[in-house]
Amino acid sequence: MRRQAGALLWRAGIAVALVCAIGVLPWVSHTDPALTVLKARSADRDPTPQALADIRDRLGLDAGPVQLLQQWAGGLWRGDFGRSWLSGGEVAPEVFQALGVSLLLMAVALLAAVVTAALICARTLRLGARRRPAGGTGSAVLAALPEFLTATVLATVVGVQLGWLPALGWYGPQYTILPALALGLPAGAVLGRLLDDLLPGAFAEPWAPAAAARGLPRRAVARQALRRSLPGLLPNTGLFVVGLTGGAVAVEQIFDIPGLGRTTLQAALAQDLPVLQAGTLLLVLLAAAAAGLAHLGTRLLVGPALRDDALPSLHPPTPPAGTLQPLLYAAALLGVIALGLPRDPLALDTGARLQPPSLSHPFGTDALGRDLLARVAHGALDTLLLALAIGAVTLLTGVLLGLVPRLSGPLVDTVTALPPVLVALLVTAVAGSGAATPALAVAAVAWAPLAAHTSALLRQERAALHITATRAMGASRGYLLRHELLPAILPPVTRHALLRLPGIALALASLAFLGLGAQPPSPEWGLLLAENQPYAERAPWAVLAPAALLALLGALAVTAAGGIRLPRRAREIHQPSRTRELAARR
Repeated sequence: MRRQAGALLWRAGIAVALVCAIGVLPWVSHTDPALTVLKARSADRDPTPQALADIRDRLGLDAGPVQLLQQWAGGLWRGDFGRSWLSGGEVAPEVFQALGVSLLLMAVALLAAVVTAALICARTLRLGARRRPAGGTGSAVLAALPEFLTATVLATVVGVQLGWLPALGWYGPQYTILPALALGLPAGAVLGRLLDDLLPGAFAEPWAPAAAARGLPRRAVARQALRRSLPGLLPNTGLFVVGLTGGAVAVEQIFDIPGLGRTTLQAALAQDLPVLQAGTLLLVLLAAAAAGLAHLGTRLLVGPALRDDALPSLHPPTPPAGTLQPLLYAAALLGVIALGLPRDPLALDTGARLQPPSLSHPFGTDALGRDLLARVAHGALDTLLLALAIGAVTLLTGVLLGLVPRLSGPLVDTVTALPPVLVALLVTAVAGSGAATPALAVAAVAWAPLAAHTSALLRQERAALHITATRAMGASRGYLLRHELLPAILPPVTRHALLRLPGIALALASLAFLGLGAQPPSPEWGLLLAENQPYAERAPWAVLAPAALLALLGALAVTAAGGIRLPRRAREIHQPSRTRELAARR
């Protein structure tokens, strides 16, 4: 009970600190909130001293951030979220209506993600413990595709050209299908890859061949293997629930959906603090509820074994020999970069705008006549190197914080609930606007899924039978951590980190598009996607070039991750030499 009370206080303290940070954001960033509100209301209005003074007087800005926070917090107990600084209307109806829209969209997107993950894992569930070659290239490509590009293609092709489904608006159930697919397909690809990574270990446990020998149907064995693997995935599923609700900003913008992500984006850019605080608070509460449901699901699936430290260790069997796929993907990526580096990425030719691929321009040209091969090649250096550096930092941070779940659990839930734009604005307020701002903003949130994955695997690994036996033989905590826990946790978490490399590159791009970090005419991949997105229907090659390289990066990451396996000595848990070593220590 004391632990639960401490965790609740820690979670509440984080939420209070976050709301306070949002409340002082304009003053910390040294911007005039009255000027920002005036520009958001009417961009053409002249910011005269009288107009600014009138806004300050109406909003009570002269009282300072502390007084404004106290007034806003005092209204929460009465269910009053204040009034919008832009419209003057009550905040509560606006944010709750937006939350309802986002929850409905999230539910349909989560259904699409579950179906996608099931299709990815179907082959593993069918083969069971039988050896299989490394794969997953298709799911890696799907996971690497940016949501806004998928949304644009679906809206243009399915909604406009074919006319099968509505492309814009929010007026009925049929309007949820395209945006749900744009959100659910990449999310399902990531979840499917993570689950497909856990299933071979479940099929390798002693109960699986014993059940097959007794004549149990394959379907029953596969169902139990799925039940055994899901607890390691549920925390990340909870993160996806929150991310699909509050982080679907680009998709909501493209399909003109009045969801919570779009509402908080507009409030963050306009510094409409009451709306921003209310939306963020609802997302934090949703994150806490999702984390609680994930924890409850874990208890229902493996609760007794987890409580009694009677879980078998979820170690995958020795994989088949590696293939040449990673080398082929790496060679293709390096080949494109080598061919494009000698070309000029900034040379303009307005007479060759949006030209299709040809011998002189193998990838075509963009809207200003610049060679796309040159731009993607020069942008690869900054994009890939920065994404790799951030990936390494987030992997280290995620593993270290994941090893202390009582500390990191509420942090993970809170960080996941934050809209990306808000994180960027908070980082900009603290560190200033510069080249490092996007990297800091992405690194501030990208560690959360890895920490959740680490904590989930650690919880199961600690309850394994061989850990109990090793502890009974006198092994210290340090010995267990170095020789048993970390060797079991690091490989799947590292593969997870590699799978998220394209997502890190896309996150950097989205922040650059909002005016933080790299700016035109930089050939950064995300900027290429954003600049050429309006021409996707007329000149699809303009967005296909950077999107194809991102997909190639995802395929390279997944196939290379398949080679990250423990040495045989570390995989063999019940090793005689290990037993003799522990016996000697006793």
